[in-house]
Amino acid sequence: MKARPGSAGEAPGPPAPADGLPPPAERGATVIPDRVVARIATQAARTSQSRRAAVPPDRGGPTAPSASAAVRTGSVRLHLALDLPYPTDIPRVCERIQRDVAERVAQLTGLRVGEVTLTVRRLVTGAGASRGRVR
Repeated sequence: MKARPGSAGEAPGPPAPADGLPPPAERGATVIPDRVVARIATQAARTSQSRRAAVPPDRGGPTAPSASAAVRTGSVRLHLALDLPYPTDIPRVCERIQRDVAERVAQLTGLRVGEVTLTVRRLVTGAGASRGRVR
């Protein structure tokens, strides 16, 4: 009586190699395009911006963050541009956003994030802030 593959009578083992294919280590590399990494960084920046800078993720206030990426041999350089609420501790918030984005991009892509530069496009005041003169 023959045992079926995967039945109790057969010891589990590694899957049989496909005929004609080289070993996995010799098959090539996965390449992640710059624009894909930039999209991941944009989403990570949006998430971090809403959490770290108390900016709601809706489209009514500040404009959505933007990002660009340059991928080279297993590492990436990122540039982010975003709006921040006023008043805020700009250096501290920027540092935290940079760190959050670097960690998330590294986690999702497997790339080493060498540098994250951040540009604050504008400071956005709250909707209830008065537009009159200060006396």
